[in-house]
Parts: sequence; C-alpha cells; structure tokens
Amino acid sequence: MKTIFGLVAALGISASASLAQTAPCGGNFNAFMQQVAQEARAQGLPQNAINAVISAARQDSKVLRFDRAQGVFRQTFLEFSQRSISSSRLRIGAQKLEQYANVFARAEREYGVPPEVILAFWALETDYGAVQGDFNTVSALATLAHDCRRPDLFRPELFAAIALTAQGDIDPARTTGAWAGEIGMVQMLPEDILTKGVDGDGDGHVTLKTSAPDAILTAARLVADLGWRAGEPWLVEVTVPDNFPWAESGLTKKKSVRDWARLGVAARGQMPARTLNASVFAPQGRRGPVFMAMPNYAVYQEWNHSFVYQASVSYMATRIGGAQRYVQTTPEQGLSGDQMERLQRALQNRGYNVGGADGILGAKTRAAVQAEQVRLGIPADGWPTPALLARY
Repeated sequence: MKTIFGLVAALGISASASLAQTAPCGGNFNAFMQQVAQEARAQGLPQNAINAVISAARQDSKVLRFDRAQGVFRQTFLEFSQRSISSSRLRIGAQKLEQYANVFARAEREYGVPPEVILAFWALETDYGAVQGDFNTVSALATLAHDCRRPDLFRPELFAAIALTAQGDIDPARTTGAWAGEIGMVQMLPEDILTKGVDGDGDGHVTLKTSAPDAILTAARLVADLGWRAGEPWLVEVTVPDNFPWAESGLTKKKSVRDWARLGVAARGQMPARTLNASVFAPQGRRGPVFMAMPNYAVYQEWNHSFVYQASVSYMATRIGGAQRYVQTTPEQGLSGDQMERLQRALQNRGYNVGGADGILGAKTRAAVQAEQVRLGIPADGWPTPALLARY
C-alpha cells in the first residue's frame, strides 16, 4: 500500500497548522492569493507548485451562488432517498462489486469497512464516478477561502492542493470537481486526499478522478479513520408499538438494543447484538419509516453534516447489502421552507436554540421541536407539521 504521507512529512506540513488562528479573508482577490502564496512558501511548499495554483485560481461567483443555495438540505428523507436510491443504482452497485471484488476485499481486510458502505458513498457522491462536477477545483477553493463565511475551513485546502500539485496528483489548470472543492469519485477535499490517500492501482499517484481502486481504498481508509467499528452494523429499519415513548427517540438518545427491545422495538431483518448502544429515530416522524442507528452511524454524521444525506446513504448501504426496502408509509405533511422559518422564529421566541431561522430542519431544530412536543403533550417524534406551526 502506497500512501501520500511522504510529501507532508518531507515538507513539514501540519494538516492543522493553518487552523491555529483565524484565517484572513476578503479584500482584493489577487492580493489575497499573493498572501496565500507567501504563506505557502513559509510552509516549505515548492515554488513551481505554488505558481501553478496561483496562476490557475480565479474568483468564481457561481461557487458562491451554490454555497448560499444548498437546496438538497431542504428535501425530506423520503424525497431525497427515493430520488437517489434507484433500482439502476443498486444494480450498478452490484456490478461494481463484482468488477472490483479484489479491491473491495482488500478494503475490508485492511480497514474493516464492508463493500456496501463504500459503494453507497460512491453512488450518492458521484453516481459511481459519472458526475464529478465541472468546477475548477483550485478556483472553487480559492473563492471559498477568500469569502469570509468559512475561511478557516477552505484556506488549508488551498495549501493541500498545492502539495497535491507538487506530487503530480492534480493539475491546477485542469482538475475539476464539486463547487465546494471536493475531487473524484468519492468527492474528497485535498487535505483528506493528502493525508488519507491510497494508491490502490500502484501507479505512484492517488488519482480519485480516474482510478476506482484509488477511490475505493481511500474512501475505506477515511471511513476507518472516522471511527468505523469493523464487523458491526450501522443502521436497521425497525417497527415500534403504538405506545412507543417517542420522547426517547432521536439520534442523541441512546439505549442498549436489549432495552429498546423491551420497549417493543423490533428489527425488519436481523436484530443487532443486544449489548450495542443504539438510537431510534424517525426521519419523517412516527408515521414514516423508523430506524435504529448503531455506533457506526456516527461515521456518516462525520462524513456529511446533512441529516437527510446521512440517513439516505446509510440506508442505501443496507439496501446494497440485501436489506428490504423500507415500509411504505404516509408520513404527516411537513413544512415548506418559509413555514419552517416561521416555526424556527417561534421556537426562538420561546427560548430554544434552533441554530438560526434558515428554513432547514437540522439537528437543533429537531431537538427544539421534540422538546416543544413534550411540553404540549403530543407525540414527541421531532417532526414539525402544519398542526404544530398552527399553535403559534
């Protein structure tokens, strides 16, 4: 196995060095990039790689438009999962598993990550490599580093991109990817590629855009480093009794599988080991599908902070692994974006921390909704409905 720690060590680059203090941002873009070049030289990065990245970087207003309009986060679990987990994707996943059987076997042997977990990320991130994004990567990173919303996140990625350029793993003028700077079949940022990248095909480079073995093994390594527990499940669909205590549901509330079983929770499929800690959650409320999440689910939360993405990609992994389709249900109607903002403001007025009135049902809003449902004496499943909004 060839990894790419070599250049990092040789150049004395610390993956978190640039996070020690708030990164400068804003102002004239060209002047900003010259500051980046100066800092890159101070880190010991090669001048030719610095020049190549600085020359290729352009401020891209389209990147900022995408950054401010992340519509996928407004979709419900059923909307997103039904659109993204198609029969064709499941079929292609089976074909990829057969095509790269040896690579997946190596990934599971060396990192403890089963094939279906990697395949689900591969499918949802880029449709198995078919849609990797057409934004110039260094321009996207430079634009987001210059923008003052999250400079501490994206400025270090510029230095990682320079290091990858020095290794010959990316071409600043030609490498493209997602609007947020992710590259390749499994959409990873340069810093993760630099520190987690695996040369799976033995060509001396980590090329996640064109090499499936590189992408599979790099994804497996990242998943393992995020805390994957080999041999353990991550998600199972469950049924619950009519008298289920919904106030005890949610991803932050954990019991042993044994204790959940005592409350009447039963798996559609194999029940996880009774000693595992788990959470029971209903992405669209008590009248929609219900799942049990085990400790490995935390890896999905680290991979992507979107609740809907986490639930969908983890569920898709179970489907690739042979699980049944979730029970067809009719969840209670949810809220539109405008309605969600109104509810969030109402909850803020009652003293709840919802993380901002942005119209997105995130973890803090779910927790606030559930707490308010408890106060009102209604089933506390954390799912906001028009009936709840009508109370304010």
